[in-house]
Amino acid sequence: MAHLVEPGEAVEKTVVQHRALLREPHDPSTTRVAADMENTNLEPSPPTGPRTTGRLSDRVREQHTAVHALLDQGVGLRAIARQLGLARNTVRRFANAADPDELLVGRWTGRTSILDPHKPYLHQRWAEGCTVARRLFEEARERGYTGGESVVKKYVAKLRENFPHDPPRKAPSVRDVTSWLTRHPDRLTDDQAQQLKAILTRCPALDRISHHVHAFAELMNDRQGKHLAQWIDSVQGDDLPALHTFVTGLGQDLDAVVAGLSLRYSSGAVEGHNNKIKMLKRQMFGRANFDLLRKRVLLAARGRS
Repeated sequence: MAHLVEPGEAVEKTVVQHRALLREPHDPSTTRVAADMENTNLEPSPPTGPRTTGRLSDRVREQHTAVHALLDQGVGLRAIARQLGLARNTVRRFANAADPDELLVGRWTGRTSILDPHKPYLHQRWAEGCTVARRLFEEARERGYTGGESVVKKYVAKLRENFPHDPPRKAPSVRDVTSWLTRHPDRLTDDQAQQLKAILTRCPALDRISHHVHAFAELMNDRQGKHLAQWIDSVQGDDLPALHTFVTGLGQDLDAVVAGLSLRYSSGAVEGHNNKIKMLKRQMFGRANFDLLRKRVLLAARGRS
């Protein structure tokens, strides 16, 4: 079955209307995977005691010692803040802490991440096969995430390490499905035929238009123009607006269409010459006059003879 140009346009419009059904439905197991991810702690356990090394802890200890030294000298909190270049609230916290460890423990325990409210969604999308950090960041941002992309990238790296899986099969495009529907079934690969069968099962509208298009192809291939009216009635009785437009076009010159589907004569050769002349005309647009166009057409015809 040759590619059907006009019916193909109707098929493409119908496929576009139902493109959401081209992707395979999510496997129920993705819910279980997401639940397993929820129950797995991907964050390192915080230390039970105060941090004893690092620039921050060293600075906290030094400032605590300096504040208490000035307090022992009778210096007030405001003067200490001015002398050490610290905020008064910070000086007050140092003054109220008898030991710097009291300040250090709170800095590394019980901390939450700005990404925490969005992790269940990320887990679900990961289980569904979306593993691109940039894509997940954009989706999280649409859902209200206000943090940076680097936070998402680091978390995705942990997911990739703990929950590796094969990438999901890419959903067929509108062009793919349109081509499969307008092609003879024998010219489809086993994988294409299997995917198309699943799509037609999920989308009754595409299943119906598939039957109509194949029936029209049989009218053309077998020169059964006498059955065209019956085919038109069948299409008009179905809820397929895009194919109705094609049928309306047929009705504008129905006798010629019936003759074309019945007789062995064809205007294909004439149409071929017309297309060639139009192509030459477009190539020469704005560069030459009619005389040169005439010469090129004659030379092209002579080259074929």
